[in-house]
Amino acid sequence: MVCLGNICRSPLAEGILQHKIDQAKLDWQVHSAGTGSWHIGKKPHNGSIAIAKEHGIDISHQRAQQFQAQDLDTYDYIFAMDASNYRDIISLTSHEAQKKKVKLLLNESYPGQNRGVPDPYWNEDGFGEVYRLIEAACTQIIQNYQDS
Repeated sequence: MVCLGNICRSPLAEGILQHKIDQAKLDWQVHSAGTGSWHIGKKPHNGSIAIAKEHGIDISHQRAQQFQAQDLDTYDYIFAMDASNYRDIISLTSHEAQKKKVKLLLNESYPGQNRGVPDPYWNEDGFGEVYRLIEAACTQIIQNYQDS
């Protein structure tokens, strides 16, 4: 799960998907990172922590990290929160197999629409909508990939 700073959207997506993985008893790993380095080592935004907690998910232990080119080989799928992050990740790829791993998260719940998860960093009221969008996409990830 990748966003810009790894403090709002991607840690929330990591927490939501991990919660669903645990519920489905799947042997998957999920991590998050940001394409930027501004927040490395910091905890998630208080708005992300609060909205996750409202839904019984604790993300307060997470710490921001920056997405690295080697992550393209480590992970089976890389979900970008928006087109800008998608482009930044694609720019780090060195071959077609890596490019095929990179997907826009909301294409899981809105196939082919190339929607982005809005960044709630500047809009404290946006965390509820961001949670709803990410939760729906994570539900589809479980459904779409659990037999892969």
